[in-house]
Amino acid sequence: MGEDKPWWFGLLGGLALAFYGVVATWQTSNFARVYTTYGGIFIVMSILWSMKFDNYSPDKYDIVGTLIALLGVCIIYCALRN
Repeated sequence: MGEDKPWWFGLLGGLALAFYGVVATWQTSNFARVYTTYGGIFIVMSILWSMKFDNYSPDKYDIVGTLIALLGVCIIYCALRN
């Protein structure tokens, strides 16, 4: 196994990922907008996770790309519609 972790780490990770995918389908709001929000949060959390656990230092392109993704989430989710 990677990094000498027990097999059940992989199992827990797989279950968490499956649960993450299912939770979005439980939303009563517009599914596409909710799923877009999940995507934006996923991008931010991926960068933060890699910084915390992989000692990754995001460069300006990582930061700008993340901000653009979050701006897109805001436009899609919060736009005034008729």
